[in-house]
Amino acid sequence: MRIAGKGLLDRSKSVSFSFDGTRYAGLEGDTLASALLANDVRLMARSFKYHRPRGVLTAGSEEPNALMTVGSGGSQEPNVRATVQEVFNGLDARSQNRWPSLQFDPMAINDLAAPFLGAGFYYKTFMWPRAFWEKVYEPIIRKAAGLGALSGEPNADIYDKAYAFCDLLVIGAGPTGLMAALVAGRAGADVILADEDSRMGGRLLAETYEIDGKPGHVWADEVLSELKSMDNVRLMSRTAIVGAFDNSTYGALERVLHHTGDRPKGGALETFWRIVAKRSVLATGALERPVAFRNNDRPGIMTAGAVRAYLNRWGVSAGQRVAIFGNTNDVHRTARDLLAAGVHVSAVVDSRHDAPMTDDYRVYRGAQVCNSSGRKGLESITIRSASGETKVQADVLAMTGGWNPSVHLTCHMNGRPTWQRDIAAFVPTPGSVPGMHVAGSCNGTFSTAGCLRDGAAAATAALGELDQSAPDVAQPHAEDLPYDIAPIWAVPGKGRAWLDFQNDVTVKDVKQAAVENFRSVEHMKRYTTQGMATDQGKNSNVAALAVLADATGRGISETGTTTFRPPFNPVAIAAFGAGGAGKGFAPERFTTSHKATVERKAPMIEAGLWYRPSYFSKAGETTWQESCNREVGYVRNAVGVADVSTLGKIDIQGPDAAAFLDFVYCNMFSTLKVNRVRYGLMLREDGYVMDDGTTARLGENHYVMTTTTAGAGEVMKHLEFVAQALRPDLDVTFTSVTEQWAQFAVAGPKARGLLNEILSEPLTDEDWPFMACGDVKVLGVDGRLFRISFSGEHAYEIAVPARYGDSLFRKLVQRAEELGGGPYGMEALNVLRIEKGFITHSEIHGRITAYDIGMGRMVSAKKDCMGKTMTQRPGLEEPGREVLVGLKPVEAEGQILAGAHLYKKGDEPVRTNDQGYVTSVCHSPTMGHALGLGFLADGRDRHGEIVKLVDGLRGVETLCEVVDPVFFDRDGGRVRG
Repeated sequence: MRIAGKGLLDRSKSVSFSFDGTRYAGLEGDTLASALLANDVRLMARSFKYHRPRGVLTAGSEEPNALMTVGSGGSQEPNVRATVQEVFNGLDARSQNRWPSLQFDPMAINDLAAPFLGAGFYYKTFMWPRAFWEKVYEPIIRKAAGLGALSGEPNADIYDKAYAFCDLLVIGAGPTGLMAALVAGRAGADVILADEDSRMGGRLLAETYEIDGKPGHVWADEVLSELKSMDNVRLMSRTAIVGAFDNSTYGALERVLHHTGDRPKGGALETFWRIVAKRSVLATGALERPVAFRNNDRPGIMTAGAVRAYLNRWGVSAGQRVAIFGNTNDVHRTARDLLAAGVHVSAVVDSRHDAPMTDDYRVYRGAQVCNSSGRKGLESITIRSASGETKVQADVLAMTGGWNPSVHLTCHMNGRPTWQRDIAAFVPTPGSVPGMHVAGSCNGTFSTAGCLRDGAAAATAALGELDQSAPDVAQPHAEDLPYDIAPIWAVPGKGRAWLDFQNDVTVKDVKQAAVENFRSVEHMKRYTTQGMATDQGKNSNVAALAVLADATGRGISETGTTTFRPPFNPVAIAAFGAGGAGKGFAPERFTTSHKATVERKAPMIEAGLWYRPSYFSKAGETTWQESCNREVGYVRNAVGVADVSTLGKIDIQGPDAAAFLDFVYCNMFSTLKVNRVRYGLMLREDGYVMDDGTTARLGENHYVMTTTTAGAGEVMKHLEFVAQALRPDLDVTFTSVTEQWAQFAVAGPKARGLLNEILSEPLTDEDWPFMACGDVKVLGVDGRLFRISFSGEHAYEIAVPARYGDSLFRKLVQRAEELGGGPYGMEALNVLRIEKGFITHSEIHGRITAYDIGMGRMVSAKKDCMGKTMTQRPGLEEPGREVLVGLKPVEAEGQILAGAHLYKKGDEPVRTNDQGYVTSVCHSPTMGHALGLGFLADGRDRHGEIVKLVDGLRGVETLCEVVDPVFFDRDGGRVRG
């Protein structure tokens, strides 16, 4: 019910929503939970396993009970926490995990079968008859399992992704986070303040304490107003930081449109952020834990902090007769707030024997609540004290077992929290997340004044690490009461006392796990499913650990904790994969020229996860072959431009860089001169070819390695393995810079003329011979130039920082077209390289040695290298091996197909007569017929021989002449000219 004069909502702004088909009225700013409580709706859900009636337990994102389905059709979203979902006009919410209705659910019969459905029952039952498992048991269990469900229809909602960078990320906007953001903001640091709630202020919105003589929420609004006025501060409400990852990166989920019924065209429902912060302050507060006692799960039994939050923030009393049970001074704070609002307090049960007494309400000192009654809502509680048991009428029980600091984010990088006995809770272990400062309640400081001090100190420390000075900010005056707790985890007695409300795990289940020798906390977790629901046991984990510790005769610190993993809050898969709907599971990588390429209507193909143009068609061309032939002509006769940014680029530096390259390449690189490039061949440990590419020496101890597009990731892993496992003695560092540089091939007889139009210094053969490299100025921008060629023509590759890539590509293409050339795609690139006999991973496919591709002499005899010893195994250089050859059809119109097999001219095409296979093919407009590369037994000794190509799958048979793999310009005059 609503309480007059309480809450922070505007009561003139009413909204209409429905729950299970019934219309209700709420206020703007209400959550679904607060609005339902205001309408005296206490039954909101059914439990997972036993289908017991459940009501709301908390007031935040940790809610385990009040999970609902919102929306319909493709936009239907299950398992929405009523404590997070804001109400709006037209909101349609439905309870779940019940049939046919929430009030009448026949599956509640499971509650009567509870003795047979305890922890691990599925490991011990359904064993016989064996055939029944697949046909009977499993279908029934699957039908009964789960909470909410998707509609099965396509989801038309839009999900977005975004990136942000800052000096300081403040996680949580309670008193600690606000103070930290204020100090850092006034210091001029680039600050992001993120909070999962719709309104910032944290517990200041839920309590009645004052700061500097004014209500806490007023102080919070004033600070937020100042922060909002700062250009260096970004406020991100409705944004939960859900994960802490390597390299100071944090994942964040922003709920953009969940609070409104409007779906503007193109508007994103959610945005998943990747935030890179130089430093962070964790100010996520603490989560209140319930106390386990018999039947402690009835609708109306809530945490005390939630009762105060609904009263002070939303102006809602959860009931008319409220009892309070706990072991801290929060029980008395709750009683005072309720009495001040005119709500009847039927009993205060304080388990501490030295609890304070008062005449304002009945206090049961040193007592415990041991049972409750009422089926679909709480009706009474049973209090056990030294004088016996007493039943007290109550429709709400506010319980508190203390507070658990929200340590979860500090554990996402394998950190483990530390047990702090005086607060009976785990706190973060310092240094668990590099660059993170933990402050306030999430670090075990529970007073308002202490949180304010912690926030300022954390921000000051973070600023100091960033070489920034913190301003003098006056410490606000606020309550600074000590935190007094006498731990109580579970009240002894018969019956089921609930720990994990969402997975229906009881104290008995945890004890049974210990009896059956599942003593490890991780084993207990999996045996009982404790903490494995969508809330990850935020309310229940510590109490379950305490019960396990008691059952196994160990201390809580010795028992340890389970592993907290991201995400902290549930995240839709669609948000993680924002932008990927209908595109499969592989990530998409786009070059800087992608937009300009798509504008020219070039069809895109995937190459090593990158999207590259297949060809650029022109008006009048009806087939891709026509476009390809034209583009090959550009390069052979004028000038062509191709984006080659996708080739892997690895920056290698250090005193031992040359020695490192000598080890990973089979040929020498220590003898390479500065400002020169050399082709290199890389072997695996087993001696087979792994990758090839060029490496440029930019300085005495500075190289840039180029890899194939498809092999970039594997080469990077290979280098890491060599540096860490095989040659840790070498002082060398390497970094992938593939995405930092946009690189374009400019190839053809007019390539030099084109580049001279955009370079500050003209190119000459004397200064820029073949395989030269160096720094250049490109239209005033610092860049790099490499005189290398993958086409066999006079060519260069020009590189600029990626932010200039789009502009440079457009300018290069424009000038190329003025010279009678233009852009060329992958089809033309493939033709050009086959004409020159250049290899790709079609040839070096994992079963090929340097000898097989005619590069055996590249394996230097002057040094050792990765894989060298294995290349000397018998059989790897002996006659009869399949080696690289060129193929051309005897008849000009003959077909050569990749994947076809080769046989002697007169042999039957069967496996025992197989002589080799074809790896790459094209139609060469330069030569006027098809060309192919392949591997043929003793191929280098069979040039001029006629062999039979057979593709049994496609029914093609062609006579081919075996030739040198270099078809065009064998002496290389064009590339060096």
